Amino acid sequence: MILSPVHRYDALMALIGVQNLTISFGGPPLLDGIDLQIEEGDRLCLLGRNGAGKSTFMKALAALIPSDGGKIARRKGLSTAYLSQDFPDDFSGLALEFVTGGVAERRLAAEQSLSLLGVAAEEHVSSLSGGQKRRVLLAQVLAAGADLLLLDEPTNHLDIDTILKLEDFLLRRVKSVVFVTHDRSFARQLANRVAEIDRGKLYSFSCSYDEFLSRRDELLEAERRAWEVFDKKLAEEEEWLRRGIRARRTRNEGRVKALMQMRDAYRQRRERSGHARMEIHKGERSGDIVIKTKGLTFGYDSALPIVKDFSTVIERGDRVGIVGPNGSGKTTLLRLLLGQLEPLNGSVRLGTNVTPLFFDQLRSDLDPNKTVVENVADGFDTVTLNGRKRHIIGYLRDFLFSEERAKSPVAHLSGGERNRLLLARLFARPSNLLIFDEPTNDLDVDTLELLEELLQEYEGTLLLVSHDRSFLDNVVTDCLVFTGEGQIAELAGGYADWANSPLFDSVREGGDDKVQEPKGEKPKTRDKVKLTFKQHRELEALPDAISALEEEQETIHNRLSDPELYKNGDEDPSLLAKRLEELDGELATAYQRWEELDAIDQAERV
Repeated sequence: MILSPVHRYDALMALIGVQNLTISFGGPPLLDGIDLQIEEGDRLCLLGRNGAGKSTFMKALAALIPSDGGKIARRKGLSTAYLSQDFPDDFSGLALEFVTGGVAERRLAAEQSLSLLGVAAEEHVSSLSGGQKRRVLLAQVLAAGADLLLLDEPTNHLDIDTILKLEDFLLRRVKSVVFVTHDRSFARQLANRVAEIDRGKLYSFSCSYDEFLSRRDELLEAERRAWEVFDKKLAEEEEWLRRGIRARRTRNEGRVKALMQMRDAYRQRRERSGHARMEIHKGERSGDIVIKTKGLTFGYDSALPIVKDFSTVIERGDRVGIVGPNGSGKTTLLRLLLGQLEPLNGSVRLGTNVTPLFFDQLRSDLDPNKTVVENVADGFDTVTLNGRKRHIIGYLRDFLFSEERAKSPVAHLSGGERNRLLLARLFARPSNLLIFDEPTNDLDVDTLELLEELLQEYEGTLLLVSHDRSFLDNVVTDCLVFTGEGQIAELAGGYADWANSPLFDSVREGGDDKVQEPKGEKPKTRDKVKLTFKQHRELEALPDAISALEEEQETIHNRLSDPELYKNGDEDPSLLAKRLEELDGELATAYQRWEELDAIDQAERV
């Protein structure tokens, strides 16, 4: 490594001082001699590619894992609170009880943090969805009153309004925080320091996120130029050694020794991992009108429409963002527009020659029983992209899959790898209408920025659900905003345009703009729909059923990741993978049913 990591260490001033920290899980060290000082008042954003070691470093800071070398010194009496991406084993009881941890003095802070994150204090955590459970864990950390917060992806599963509230809370109420995020807007608002883990080393910058980007580019360019000089010198010395006579080499033992050291440095060089290089297969040109809706209404209960009397025209080339609180109906709207759901009233019409492709938030389009190659190429060795044939392995390398990884079953992939695989699968097929449901989850910033560039240049039409404000600003030209009670407003521009409009405040306040009934007509009244006794029993049983399915899913994931499975032959991996695929469908059905019954139950209590 030619660049030297920037580090400071002053044990008297620091909350935490990290010296020469090394952690390895076999192979090259994941963290290789890291130094860092975290001071009071730091709001440190920790960045790095997927797999760079960010979560490992956070666990080390939280004293949850040992190191292979170096030390971490903590100020005497320092209290920390850590948000993990994993759920703890003791995750049970009421939300309020879990957040307080039995400490009565934390009750007020616990109630405030749960309210901030939109979780009812008296909810049993076992009955919550994965996203809601994640909010309970975050509430516990916020309520702890610790000297230093350690937050690993705190914005995951949060809608835009909740992210804004979290930003405000951290800026006003929290003095020192270290956080990992792929949300660039969150990093811009919060960070006064940035550190990046790259090839085992940590580089620290006392500056804003945007200034960090500029400084990092300068450092990488300096590294590139330095390696060019090094490589040229190495080639010259190798040529000298080949051409020099034996006696001359003997007299220049120092030069030969220096060459050996250069060879060793070259072997130990860790190149920065490659960038994804993605390309979209363009379909035939669609008609001018891509989607037209008229009076579109949908709901699982006609008294509580998710979409109400929605009319719009989406034209070729439009890039439309769909925004709103969690659970407002964004994914439902996508499925309505694609004809996957039947409306209660109104109509949806696709235009002429429209070829849609859907990036599914649940990744249901992937077959866990098949390899990465099989999911993309459907049994062929090549893919055809815009008139050019490419070997499937080379194509997948553009999405950062090595040949070995490309031949692995989908069941073995991480969340980020599955998202990249779904992008590879989609982009290999011709389309003129792309539909994305939360495409930014688990993608690192570099891949996000490349995806943005692709979508900006896409000549077809785009529908996009995302809570990533920067992504929305950089990609979409118009927004459809869920304002409450099934109403959807249309707005020109991206997130920033919405945030600067009067509509933004009304949505954040709960959608106070009510639908006006036509004058002279008395609103029709409907009998309130109630759950039957059988439906009540079903609703009560669903959380346990979902938990059982998720536990079985996790067990199979762990089994498929165990190398011993493929050695002893006691079980058939293909059967396990098939069961995993079935579980995805069963969970999706169970969650949908739970949401339907819960919506009726909540309305019944009003």
